[in-house]
Amino acid sequence: MRILVTDGMDKQAMAKLRELGHEVVEQFYEPDQLGAALREFDAVVVRSKTKIRANHIDEAKGGKLKLIIRGGVGVDNIDVKYAEENGITVKNTPKASSESVAELALGHMFSCARYLSIAGHTMREDKWEKKAYGKGIELRGKTLGIVGFGRIGQHLGVMAKAIGMDVIAFDIFHIPGIEEKLGIPYVEMDELLAKSDFISVHAPAVDGGALINAERIAKMKDGVVIINTSRGTNVDEAALLAGLESGKVRGRSRRLRRRARHQQGALQPSDGLLHAAHRRRDRRSPEAHRRGDRRYHLGVLRQFSVQSPLSRCIIRSKLAKILYSFYGYFSSAT
Repeated sequence: MRILVTDGMDKQAMAKLRELGHEVVEQFYEPDQLGAALREFDAVVVRSKTKIRANHIDEAKGGKLKLIIRGGVGVDNIDVKYAEENGITVKNTPKASSESVAELALGHMFSCARYLSIAGHTMREDKWEKKAYGKGIELRGKTLGIVGFGRIGQHLGVMAKAIGMDVIAFDIFHIPGIEEKLGIPYVEMDELLAKSDFISVHAPAVDGGALINAERIAKMKDGVVIINTSRGTNVDEAALLAGLESGKVRGRSRRLRRRARHQQGALQPSDGLLHAAHRRRDRRSPEAHRRGDRRYHLGVLRQFSVQSPLSRCIIRSKLAKILYSFYGYFSSAT
């Protein structure tokens, strides 16, 4: 089987695929070349840089392509529905980076609470701002409101409870039994806004405007800290900057795409701001990166090997046991 890797992959994962007899080609293609290239491969593994759109799928018709794997959670860089309508399976690795992103969000909470970023910056400028940044707050005893209570939100909630925070969550979908299991109750959005000292957003991008806008910021506690490690469009930046200037918002952290850094106010200096460049690995630790990559060959094997003439031999092997034990880590993108 021929497998195209466009945005990089863990070297051990690629070596494992080659050991199993697959041909692995690591090559990035520009958009105008991608469709034709896909015709020559059975599977393609992408991250966020490569975009597979309907026109690429049309160009690949009549070729070998049967599987697209997205290393990560979001699949908005792939026209999933169109691919599947044309007989191409799309899968992602939703669990690989959940803990890593949750840890990042918690780290931003500590930084905003104790001015770690700006204090470190001023020290490097040979300034001794002891009084200016000595008025930090503790997380213990504070209330964390999590907007979007999927895998990442759940991991963050468990960690926040472990350091003594009260945690509440809002999600349009309620998972049966999760409140009792984690000890974290679902609440309505207005209640979350009114009660939370920290608000962390972990929802997918939504149609109809930002989840956190001027109207909702007005309903929050004075001095709230807002963390957004989800899509940037989930937070109205102008409303958030206005909240910082008025003192309504104590601090906020966001991930910033390269194209967004030139927007008005995007990098406006403020003691309450904490920016992190949004790139392929900014939210995923090296450990999460490797976890995701080592799931790829399992998914590829499950997709293509079970129906092959060697399937009965494979199913009896230790490799098949490992493959099926990791089933929960590999999900359909729909």
